[in-house]
Amino acid sequence: MKILFICTHNRCRSILSEAITNHLSAGKIQAYSAGSQPVGEVHPLSLKYLAQQGISIDGLISQSWDDFAKENIDIVVTVCDNAANEVCPIWFNDTVKVHWGLPDPSKLEGSEEEIREAFLQVMQTITLRINTLLALDLESKSKQQRQSILNDLVQEK
Repeated sequence: MKILFICTHNRCRSILSEAITNHLSAGKIQAYSAGSQPVGEVHPLSLKYLAQQGISIDGLISQSWDDFAKENIDIVVTVCDNAANEVCPIWFNDTVKVHWGLPDPSKLEGSEEEIREAFLQVMQTITLRINTLLALDLESKSKQQRQSILNDLVQEK
């Protein structure tokens, strides 16, 4: 199963989601991330906190959702409110879509410890959702069933 995580700039939340999903799924899910307006670089604190948690940062790049037009993506997950409200490319039409809104720790102002805690909290939320997702048998579900399960997952967490 292939999941594409979308955030407008593809530098923090979608990157965290991609890395954590690939780390936890051990190949069961192939996760990617992209943005509608990618900034071209991953936020350095995203890389720092992923690495500190033992999660690979190899290959993480900020890229456009257009780069995935030829991929057979099973699920598109928006992780920021801006991306959830954007008009998606035509190739998303036949894909299960869900919004898993996450706060943006990269925009937080505060002490180093406060910012670290914000990143770790977002990473924990992603981890809980992905672990729950991995426990489900989405491969055998219809598109409509997948949509319902994924929407419910956000309501529970």
